[in-house]
Amino acid sequence: MDVRLAVVGATGNVGRIMVELLERREFPATHVRFLSSKRSAGTAIRFRGRDHVVEELTTDSFAGVDLAVASTPDDVARDFLPHAVRAGAVVVDESGYFRMNPDVPLVIPEVNGHAIARHKGIIASPNCSTTQMVQCLKPLHDFARVRRVVVSTYQAASGAGLKASEELDAQAHAMLHGQPVQPKEFAHQLAFNCIPHIGGMKDGGFTSEEIKMVLETRKMLEDESIQVCPTCVRIPVANGHSESIVVETERKVTVEKARELFAATPGLAVVDDLANKKYPMPKDCSGRDETFVGRIRIDPSHPTSLAFWCVSDNLRKGAATNAVQIAEALIQGWQSGAIPRRAAECLATAGA
Repeated sequence: MDVRLAVVGATGNVGRIMVELLERREFPATHVRFLSSKRSAGTAIRFRGRDHVVEELTTDSFAGVDLAVASTPDDVARDFLPHAVRAGAVVVDESGYFRMNPDVPLVIPEVNGHAIARHKGIIASPNCSTTQMVQCLKPLHDFARVRRVVVSTYQAASGAGLKASEELDAQAHAMLHGQPVQPKEFAHQLAFNCIPHIGGMKDGGFTSEEIKMVLETRKMLEDESIQVCPTCVRIPVANGHSESIVVETERKVTVEKARELFAATPGLAVVDDLANKKYPMPKDCSGRDETFVGRIRIDPSHPTSLAFWCVSDNLRKGAATNAVQIAEALIQGWQSGAIPRRAAECLATAGA
C-alpha cells in the first residue's frame, strides 16, 4: 500500500522520538515529509539512511499526504490540522486540542483501538498522565468494573517541554553551587522541590491537568459513571511519570488476580517484589515503551479497593509511542478495509 506520511512537529522533543520509532518499527510509509515551525525549517533530519530537509508547516503543507502524525501545541493543532483533513489526510494528533471533541476518537490502542474506525479525519492521543493510568485501569474495569479512582501523579520535568528540562538542570546546578535560582518555566523552584500545580486553574480548586485525567478516562473506558479524584504534582525528575493509584471496583480483586490481569495486558509490565526492593522507578523506565506496574496491594480501608504504583516514559508511551501505534493500527485497518482510507469531511474543528 502506498502511504504518504507527514510528521508534524518533527524537531520537537516528542517529534524526534516519533521519527526514531517510525524508523525502528519499520513504519510502512513509502514517502515521508517532516514539518515544523519556521524556526526549525531548513534543518535536516536523518531518516532511513539519508538526510531529509525539514519543511515549514503551512496550511498548504498537506497536499498529497495520506496520513499525518502530529505533536504540536494546541493552538498549532487548531490552526493547521483541519487543513490536513480537508486535503484528504487522516491525522493522529498528540496535542490536547481535539481530545474531548465528541467527533474525535481518543485512543490508546491496547485499551480502545476499536474507536479508531469511528474517525472523521482526526484521531487524538490522550494526555501522558491519563495514558498510563487508563492502561492499568482497563483490565481491572473489564474484570470487576472500576467505580472510583484516587490518583496522585509525580510528573517529570520533561512533560513540560525541553526548556523546562533545561531549567531543572540549571536549577540543580545552581543550588549545588550556592547560586540563586530564578524560575521561568515553572511557577516555583523545581529542583529539590515539588510543585502541586500542573496546568491552569479550573473550578473546584482543580487544575487543567487533573480535569484531563477525569474526562479522558471516562471517554476512553466509555463509562461516564467512573469517579476520578486526581492530584497532579511536578517533581524534580528528568523523565518518566509516576502515579500512586487507588481503585475501587464493584467486586474485590485480589493481589494475585491483579498481577495476573496486568501481566496479561499488552503494553503493561509487572515489577512487583517489595521484599527484594523491586518496583518501577523512573530511572529504569525512561526510554522504554511499556508502562510498569508494582507495589500492588489491597487497600485496607475499603473491602473492594486495590492500591498500586505505575511508571511510564511520558515522552514515549505517554506521547510518541502511543501516536505511532495509533498510526500503525490505522494502516492495518486500511489494509483490511475495516477503516476508511480518507474522511469525506471532518467535523472536528472545535476544541476540547
